Amino acid sequence: MSKLALLGGTPVMERLKDTDLFKWPIITKEDEDAILDVVKRNAFSGTDVTLKFQEEFANWLGVKHALAFCNGTMSLTATLFAARIGYGDEIICPTKTYWGTITSVYNFGATPVFCNIDENLVIDPDDIERCIGPKTKAIMVVHYFGYPCQMDKIMDIANKHNLIVIEDVSHAQGGTYKGKKLGTFGHVSAMSLMSMKSFAAGEMGMLVTNDKKMYERALAYAHYERNNATNITESEELKDSFGIALGGCKGRVNQVSSAMGRVQLKYYDKRMEEIRKAMNYFWDLLDGLPGIHPIRVDESEGSTMGGWYSPHGRYQAEELGGLSVKRFCEAVRAEGVEYCWEGGNNCLHTHNLFKNFDLYHTGKPTRIAFADRDVRELDKALEKSENITCFEVPWFKFFDKERIEKHALCYRKVVENYKDLLEHDKKEKQGGRWFGLSNDGSN
Repeated sequence: MSKLALLGGTPVMERLKDTDLFKWPIITKEDEDAILDVVKRNAFSGTDVTLKFQEEFANWLGVKHALAFCNGTMSLTATLFAARIGYGDEIICPTKTYWGTITSVYNFGATPVFCNIDENLVIDPDDIERCIGPKTKAIMVVHYFGYPCQMDKIMDIANKHNLIVIEDVSHAQGGTYKGKKLGTFGHVSAMSLMSMKSFAAGEMGMLVTNDKKMYERALAYAHYERNNATNITESEELKDSFGIALGGCKGRVNQVSSAMGRVQLKYYDKRMEEIRKAMNYFWDLLDGLPGIHPIRVDESEGSTMGGWYSPHGRYQAEELGGLSVKRFCEAVRAEGVEYCWEGGNNCLHTHNLFKNFDLYHTGKPTRIAFADRDVRELDKALEKSENITCFEVPWFKFFDKERIEKHALCYRKVVENYKDLLEHDKKEKQGGRWFGLSNDGSN
């Protein structure tokens, strides 16, 4: 049992891939009937189902307004319009996140300023003020891999400097920070509900806010058929522009997704509870092992990880003799674990899109085309983020005690025999992915 499978030993278990332990989302006849109703009525492009889902979603989250978009990237883009982001404005964002969080700032002539992450892979509030300049307009926070950002500290900084806070909750729907749901701290929030997320409704994005004017601006941005006197009542500036989507795009959600979302919402809290039980048990089994450290919250403080989207751990190579995370994950997979890969997303500041690329042919790198300063100089302080390494762990959807224990044993076996892997380990620079978070590139 002690000889690693990668080196010719017997694997801990047979690899399990497409089993109920990992299958997601859970689709029942209730989902199918709701979807078929939309199909049979040819109501794909309507709003009747969507309006009901928006109301139910807002009530569940405890906010005044919710607005559904065709995908998460569109909802994030709408938050920028809602927040009046424009030419020359700077938006602070963690460097380690999915690109869709921040790339749409280019559509508004704004400039992304990247901030360090902490050991839990979320924006480090102690690094935010370093990034603030005269043109800073907003902070975009990401509850990455479901881990809640320190929203009390972040809101204090934002209030001190009169900044708007936008929350990206794409990894953390239903999660909480000190008893309050994520997405309700900032001035406006957005999230993806695409098919791989913990709250999965096909392909959808949601924007939520308590600010009526922000809601109306987001509505006017890409919901042209609802940009009228009936729906926009408080934003005087928009009243002369009824009838055309102000963002020049059609962003409403297909009602098949709205129908699915309504059913998923009914059972989501209960399903999250099951996932939390399974994931916490898995990490409890690995407690105290060197090299691998859980990215999870202390739930006794009222914080939760939502549906634990794409769960990861932090990897400390120096605690395992310098063993590379790539070699470690390879050994774990050989023991029978399907889902164990290194990296997460690459740090965005290292991509040429945020260095020198001239997207709109202005003759200058787009990132600084309309900026008052060369914010790329600030990227020199992001080495800390580049050196934080993480690895994937299985995302259990059900509490199956025996199978969870088998998976944990695979990780434990590799940690306890790590020295056997050092001789042929290649110490290449480890990175993440530019695309999605799963091994096949989906997100």
